[in-house]
Amino acid sequence: MNLTPLKTHKTFQGLTQFWEHDSVVTKTKMKFSTFIPEGKVKGCVIWLSGLTCTDENFITKAGAQKYLAEHQLMVICPDTSPRGLQLPGEHDSYDFGSGAGFYVDATVDGYKDHYKMFSYVNEELYSLIQRQFEVSAEHISIMGHSMGGHGALVLGLRNPGKYRSVSAFSPIVNPVQCPWGEKAFAGYLGNDASVWSQYDATELVNSGARHPAKILIDQGTQDEFLQKGQLLTQNFEGACKTAGQPYEVNYREQYDHSYYFIATFIESHIKFHASV
Repeated sequence: MNLTPLKTHKTFQGLTQFWEHDSVVTKTKMKFSTFIPEGKVKGCVIWLSGLTCTDENFITKAGAQKYLAEHQLMVICPDTSPRGLQLPGEHDSYDFGSGAGFYVDATVDGYKDHYKMFSYVNEELYSLIQRQFEVSAEHISIMGHSMGGHGALVLGLRNPGKYRSVSAFSPIVNPVQCPWGEKAFAGYLGNDASVWSQYDATELVNSGARHPAKILIDQGTQDEFLQKGQLLTQNFEGACKTAGQPYEVNYREQYDHSYYFIATFIESHIKFHASV
């Protein structure tokens, strides 16, 4: 694989790095960032970012490196969509197209050739972690924020044997029932609701999908998108409770949707992944 290092920064005795490679899945160049601790790496956590984000948001804002170094975990943070394309409507809004891949494999004309973020993470990036960074498959976990929290939940529930643990901050848990999801799914997947439900964590649990480990979620009570009905956290709670899927949802009083919230509680998520 043609993996090109772009930038490297010494961080907590380890390395924060930024990379680019030619993706077979998206047929574009893709970027991702990593933190690799000094010494033996015990596992890798994939971080999926939210709407408008790139591979740089988490690695620069979350303050995770100190805690990752303490637990000898690496993190890998892919971009949120393919780049460098000029598809119809791709750059018209923040919640569809560029920076908003929603971690689905698109099926509509144009987008289906490149917007395959589900397979990019689940196959290409997953394989790259093992091959390039020598992390065994049984020690790969996944987490994310907002749109990325949606992606982490869906990937974990649909592939329970591939991801050791799953967590999320402020995830979009029931996208078939919210404006963000309805717009993105119609644009990427067309109008077949049965296809939509394959990318909806709440619908997956309702239809029998399970992860063997407890799923961890943190949600701020002053999150504007929770208040606007985009996240629907309680729908996922209800589905898990009914189905017997182990879960923990922490409602954090007065916290919002921002990286200030993530930075406050990222240590607990890293400890969670290290302990499973």
